[in-house]
Amino acid sequence: SKYLQLFNLLDKMNTYDESEIFKQNIVKKQQLSNLKAHLYKQILISLRLSPAHQNIRVQIREQLDFATVLYQKGLYQQSLKLLEKAKHMAIENEEKNVAYEIVELEKVIESQYITRSMSTRSEELANEAKILSQQNLMTSKLSNLSLQLYGLMLKTGYVRSDEEKREITQFFTKSMPKYKMSDLGFREKLWLNKAYLWYSFLIQDFLSCFKYATRYVELFEETPSMIARNPVFYLKGNHYLLESLFFLKHHTKFEEVLARLETRLASTDFPHSDNLEILEFLYVYSHKLNHKFMVGDFSTDDGLIEKIEKYLKQSGQRMDEHHIMVFYYKIASLYFGNGQNKKCIEYLGKIINNKSLKMREDLMCFARILNLVAHYEAGMDYHLETLLRSTYKFLIKMDDLHEVQKEMIKFLRNLGEIFPGELKNEFKKLRNRLEIYEDDPYERRAFLYLDILSWLDSRIENRPVADIIKEKASLLNR
Repeated sequence: SKYLQLFNLLDKMNTYDESEIFKQNIVKKQQLSNLKAHLYKQILISLRLSPAHQNIRVQIREQLDFATVLYQKGLYQQSLKLLEKAKHMAIENEEKNVAYEIVELEKVIESQYITRSMSTRSEELANEAKILSQQNLMTSKLSNLSLQLYGLMLKTGYVRSDEEKREITQFFTKSMPKYKMSDLGFREKLWLNKAYLWYSFLIQDFLSCFKYATRYVELFEETPSMIARNPVFYLKGNHYLLESLFFLKHHTKFEEVLARLETRLASTDFPHSDNLEILEFLYVYSHKLNHKFMVGDFSTDDGLIEKIEKYLKQSGQRMDEHHIMVFYYKIASLYFGNGQNKKCIEYLGKIINNKSLKMREDLMCFARILNLVAHYEAGMDYHLETLLRSTYKFLIKMDDLHEVQKEMIKFLRNLGEIFPGELKNEFKKLRNRLEIYEDDPYERRAFLYLDILSWLDSRIENRPVADIIKEKASLLNR
């Protein structure tokens, strides 16, 4: 058939070329659009039928479709029997949206055809519909809140002032629906913890982040069957837990969680798909980089960067741009810590020169600050003044000029007027000025992205920054 011929031809192409299709006389130009649509539909049908792409949601939907066909054929008893089975499967697997659809179809059949004792059955179905509707509404409200908070996190990052914190807290409190924990199922608890988690991240309450991320993951550990049914949520939960431990600088617990996650991912009972493969890579390798920062290991010859680069080259088009840029920032930070400043600048350039990047304004701001420091460290200060001006303008435009950034820019701007013999003393002065912001709730985020104090210590003590961070990590002894 023509669509198979088209498929075989497209399969051989490295890049899509319509002229090649017409050369093969498979189809006329005016028919190509319809043929492609038909081919696309056939591919989706094949994928759906493939056991590799079967999941519980697809299976339940399939049962609902079969029941609908039976109902339309007038086979009401058979339809109801199938619906009952599908409903139990849906409720058991926390697929309550489709469970509600099933109950609604049951109501249609029962109201049109006297199939059982209607007095009890109608009451039973009405009650089921009411409970499922309430649960779905709760899930919808919690998931909406979680998504809105996540959107804020991506857009602006952490709160930057008391006013922003008040606004976020008011929004969170107002949007949080009233609930009784005893009424919540697995799915509702999942979204509840997620909403609290994002709120805690936004206000930089990392201890609460750890608390809610732990509860999130424990939901899965207490019900292991849910891991295979909701692997994406399981991965995200572990990601949030690792993220909170990173910010809390608790590297021993971090190592334990990461090792447990990798073991789980390697197990045969963990599902596999293209989507999961991307998320597994994203979270595992992002946290492998984080672990290096935590323990002060800035070595770049362990093959980690090469593995990340290779994957991004092969599969980066399937990953969203924001996460790729986060990888670049972390790799740049790794090179900076290892004293490879030109490589650091190279990776920061990928972020700074990305004009289409609309997310994580704070990431873009700190990329520019690190870029300034890396240029200074690399001895590439011949156009530092130009960089300073452009960075300053960018920070003002982003409304992200905070005290730490002001101090850094002021210091770098005055570098040309400082005699070499006075440098160490000036570094000490800058460190004293910045140290007071380390525990400031709104200024400390600067230290999350760039350990400026460790860099200053390295300049003052004339030691590698990696050694300084390693010492700090060992002192924490966690």
